[in-house]
Amino acid sequence: MGRLSRPPGLAVGERVRFEGQIRVVLAVSGRSVTLSEVGGEPRSVPPVLLFADEDFEVVDSSGRMPLPPISLLETLPQHVLEKAMWWEGHILEVLHGLPPDAPRDAEPKPEFAPTKSLTARERAKAAELTAAGHKVSVSTVGNYRRRYETGGVLGLADHRPVRKTTKYGAVDDVVIAAMRQAISEAVDASTRTGTFLLWRTGEILKASRDGREVQLPSRRTLYRLLAKLTVGTHTTGSATTRRSRAHGAAAPFGELPAFAPGEVMQIDSTPLDVLVRLDDGVMGKVELTGMIDVATRTVTAAVLRPTTKSVDASVLLARTVTPEVMRPGWVDALRMSRSVMPHRRLLSIDERLEHAAARPLIVPEMIVCDHGKAFISRNFLSSCRFLEIDFQPVHKGSGFEKGHIERMLNSVGTLFTQFLPGYTGRNTDRRGRHLDKQPLWSLLELQELLDEWLISRWQNRKHDGLRDPAHPGRSFTPNEKYTALVEACGYVPVSLTGTDYIELLPAVWRAVNDYGIKIKRRTYDSAKLNGLRRQDSGIKAKKGLWEVHHDPYDVSRIWVRNHYGDGEWIEATWKHLYRVPVPFGELAWDHASQGLPKATETEIADAVSALLAKAHAGPDQPAKPKRTARDRRVAARTRAAGPITSVPRPEPAPPTEPAAPTTKDEPLAKVIPLGLFDPLEDPWRRR
Repeated sequence: MGRLSRPPGLAVGERVRFEGQIRVVLAVSGRSVTLSEVGGEPRSVPPVLLFADEDFEVVDSSGRMPLPPISLLETLPQHVLEKAMWWEGHILEVLHGLPPDAPRDAEPKPEFAPTKSLTARERAKAAELTAAGHKVSVSTVGNYRRRYETGGVLGLADHRPVRKTTKYGAVDDVVIAAMRQAISEAVDASTRTGTFLLWRTGEILKASRDGREVQLPSRRTLYRLLAKLTVGTHTTGSATTRRSRAHGAAAPFGELPAFAPGEVMQIDSTPLDVLVRLDDGVMGKVELTGMIDVATRTVTAAVLRPTTKSVDASVLLARTVTPEVMRPGWVDALRMSRSVMPHRRLLSIDERLEHAAARPLIVPEMIVCDHGKAFISRNFLSSCRFLEIDFQPVHKGSGFEKGHIERMLNSVGTLFTQFLPGYTGRNTDRRGRHLDKQPLWSLLELQELLDEWLISRWQNRKHDGLRDPAHPGRSFTPNEKYTALVEACGYVPVSLTGTDYIELLPAVWRAVNDYGIKIKRRTYDSAKLNGLRRQDSGIKAKKGLWEVHHDPYDVSRIWVRNHYGDGEWIEATWKHLYRVPVPFGELAWDHASQGLPKATETEIADAVSALLAKAHAGPDQPAKPKRTARDRRVAARTRAAGPITSVPRPEPAPPTEPAAPTTKDEPLAKVIPLGLFDPLEDPWRRR
């Protein structure tokens, strides 16, 4: 029987085996060692007698043995588990004198009495099993007893049926290293098949053998090895996912907590999977740029552009801290006053919310973005510094670090874009035919539909990531989550004046002519520009041109900085402002009485259903004169840089004189108009 080496001394608290029983050392002196006694008073034993006992051993000098992994028993075959349970009953009788299924009042057999030594009990058990037809030696019983004391029932089981094999089998380490190199080379390359990777592995081995012959395993073995080495790497799958996995953070994933609106916000852009009608009927795709609040999942702003530029990110930031006003044609249920948000209390703090739609106004504290040129540009960084917003770019190739905005942009395609005519799908395999024949929306019209959908659908849709920790079975909408958090965190409006908003807009340099200022073939004029016409601005670096700021999403007006004054802004309106449809904005606002009832879910659902039906039907396509493809393409690309929005049209003035009443007895004479030539009249004006 193997034993532990006898220690040079004993310490209080150690567990020892003496006379077949496990005892605890209670006290140690030069003449005696006090041991615990089962069911009696502590027993004092001389050290000489203690060490001379044939069963003596220090069982555990560091404390209680850890619990064995009992759950691994489920991995064993049934016959192996039954044999282990059979051995456990016999070993327990050796250790404690009674088998586990013995009656309560049973007495141990004389050969297994606690007064017998452990060695004697092991001999008795070996003899008993041999007489019963199980040929077992004393050493076998002792071996099973030690295995049970260290590993429990699992230590008694035969592990050969579930023995673990090596991770990569018998493949040479050199082959494994070469295949790892081939896989690493494929991270930033185009996606290839496993056949290429096996060929590349062989080429790497040929170049690095150093005169040593390496025997390649069979092709089937190489494919199995490749499958093990490429698990989760997307080596033969999506290139975007492969690069993201390879270049992501190597440390364990952390989480940036967000417990208040605006504490963490994310911004990103992506191509929108739908064709739109650009100027003069040219079809093309646009990019969607959006910003989302992590704490409430509120989309604070989302805009469509042919190509995202740095000024677009700055304008998006300005629109984020500006209330979204109700627009003509929107149902009354989309007002903030009829939403779940505390409109009356917020209105007492921020008067701008008087005519706001049901979209929370959130001021960013931190913005997380990727390394796109539009987001790390000087314009966007200066805008963040102006508003005292922390700027936090993610690791390169780690789109998962801003997963909330990534998921939101993907959801727009699933929940909104697929209802539009001209939907292309996310790749060519999902693209339909004759998409350009469908009635496509223009960029302006599609922006209006998107804004309405975000307020009516997205802000009122239950989000799986917005749950109450105390009641995880209930999910909240972004508006409901904002209402709950603003009660706890409060609300402070950003001090963004009208002048500050203009400063955030992109700037161009133009001359002030007699007819005004022309930007993208649109003419703007104002009586306040009279002193600046045909004058030099005094800015030599810009050759005397004047600084003009404009909103790419609103063409109704521009602002000119007066360099000769105190730098104040002069507003100039579009000359054809009143020829376009009724616009967005406060000037077209139809003031409604306060105290309206809250919008019901049915009203909001009806609004969303009507919106999607309208979006799917597409716009009415008026007849246009035919032009060459080159003419349409050139005209569209030169004028698509700034999508226009509708602008206000004043209400028509009441007639100064009432119409003369007609009498039924007096028939009206037939009037035949006579055209007169007017040399000052515009010959191209429609009659």
